Amino acid sequence: EKGVKQRVTALNRFLHDIYHEQRILRDGVVPRKLVVANRYFRPEMAGVDVPGGAYITTVGIDLVRDESGRFRVLEDNLRTPSGFSYLFKTRSIMKELFPDLFHRCDVRDVERSMNEFLSTLRSLAPNPKGDPTIALLTPGQYNSAYYEHVFLAQQMGIHLVEGRDLVYRDHKIYMRGIGGLKQVDVVYRRVDDDYLDPLAFLPESVLGVAGIMNAYRAGNVAIVNAPGTGVADDKAIYAYVPDMIRYYLGEEPLIPNVPTYLLSREEDRRYALENLSSMVVKETSLSGGYGMLIGPCAAPDELREFAERIRREPGRYIAQPTIRLSRAPVLVDGRLAPRHIDLRAFALLGANGRIHVIPGGLTRVALREGSLVVNSSQGGGCKDTWVLR
Repeated sequence: EKGVKQRVTALNRFLHDIYHEQRILRDGVVPRKLVVANRYFRPEMAGVDVPGGAYITTVGIDLVRDESGRFRVLEDNLRTPSGFSYLFKTRSIMKELFPDLFHRCDVRDVERSMNEFLSTLRSLAPNPKGDPTIALLTPGQYNSAYYEHVFLAQQMGIHLVEGRDLVYRDHKIYMRGIGGLKQVDVVYRRVDDDYLDPLAFLPESVLGVAGIMNAYRAGNVAIVNAPGTGVADDKAIYAYVPDMIRYYLGEEPLIPNVPTYLLSREEDRRYALENLSSMVVKETSLSGGYGMLIGPCAAPDELREFAERIRREPGRYIAQPTIRLSRAPVLVDGRLAPRHIDLRAFALLGANGRIHVIPGGLTRVALREGSLVVNSSQGGGCKDTWVLR
């Protein structure tokens, strides 16, 4: 919990810095090119003071345990991290199936974190109100995470809206309803930056709200998470998070990174290419298990193809040694079998730097035998996760 809070604090300060003074770039701690040339860096956010100072209100930190049993951070999810609904739903299913077990084991409650989630969103309302209007902006029913959008909106009692339900007027965002227009104070968006505002980003987008960035810059609506946060969860920037912690907080990282090779560096690239069959290679801007090479599982043709991609565009990739993730038993066809797992720990960052780490998390399971890919988009499963009092 302390390690997650430390990391979230440093990442949030990094985002404020790169969109304001850029001290960390001037001091050479993080290479300027990695930030300003990043596809997720948004010049539109330069100088914008975000509500409550919170760029990354919802955070998912993916943790693994290596061969020595030590926890390490695998990656940071800061744009529109998903999985909250699975955390709460797996807990409710387990409590229904094994109610006595929870009383005997004294497991910390996660249901209260839903109230923390709502309180965190309320804390970011730009204009103090007793009951701010909060809307969850979804791309719609055909999105793969739509179940989660519906679940969270229902559980928190907030409005579930699509872009067509919102309208921009006089530097404010309003929601259409039977009684007319109602001003929205906080938009918890599950729409990527590119599709958020056709006036600021992709003009052909029909998923977002035309003018929402103008209302945001005017200080009349909070957007969660803030636009432009993706630069901080880029897999090349990830390698510099321990340096951010030392730079902003003057502390040593409590949870170390997985050793990472930046393939834009000649020495790192040479080493990775010589040892490709034992490395995991990731495309820096992708997530969900896409654009990856797992060397030990790759065929010779795949290794050669990836080596050629790396030589052609080395800056697009990082490499890491293959970590044999820890395992847990799962039921497969009525029998227990071991499968590899990781843990997505969720944190909520509210106004004035207050951080709540949900006392559980989402244990993701690689359901295919021997697989190290745990992402749900790649056929992974999930487990309830207990933190004991």
